[in-house]
Amino acid sequence: MSAVDALQGRRVLVSAGPTFEDIDPVRFIGNRSSGKMGFAVAQAAARRGARVVLVAGPVSLPTPEGVTRIDVRSAAQMHEAVLAQLPADVYVGAAAVADFAPAQAASNKIKKTAGQDTLSLTLVRTRDILADIAMHAQRPRLVVGFAAETDHVEAYARGKLENKRLDLIAANRVGVEGGGFESDDNTLAVYGADGSAQVLGPAPKTVLADALLDLIAARLPG
Repeated sequence: MSAVDALQGRRVLVSAGPTFEDIDPVRFIGNRSSGKMGFAVAQAAARRGARVVLVAGPVSLPTPEGVTRIDVRSAAQMHEAVLAQLPADVYVGAAAVADFAPAQAASNKIKKTAGQDTLSLTLVRTRDILADIAMHAQRPRLVVGFAAETDHVEAYARGKLENKRLDLIAANRVGVEGGGFESDDNTLAVYGADGSAQVLGPAPKTVLADALLDLIAARLPG
């Protein structure tokens, strides 16, 4: 069976984009993820004949043809939406999910007061989607994570791969020209739980999506 045919009829679940964690009705904590990589993976998987569900954070991207899209805003909403879509053959966690969120969002806009120079927020850990998927009773056959790092990319990615019990992790360096969150191009270093390592790119994210799916398809049984 070819790499392209291996995804035919498979159920592929993808998460993409950032999450926004509300501070009050007008402010939030977010990140610079554009969602382009995750959307490219969803689009490429659908082209290969997979049944694709895309859980998308707040991004301004069109829904890929043949893809079922679920829009969410917060890390908690993304966690709930992703787990609700199990079972799946493959989960690709390309979303940049907030690690921390305000303990409680204010119901009204927080106003500055005379003489106020600082504002303190209490942040709490969000639930770990990747780890929960990897430990789930309906665990997909392959769980693929992403790691966006500014330094020590391989060490952090391999640590995440092991700690979260993933099958593959695709790591990239952010904050560099010609790659990262807001660029159309990127370079991915893909590490496997079997000790494998492969560099994809630099290339457009649409090309990288197909290359990553080749690695995923090759690991699917049957």
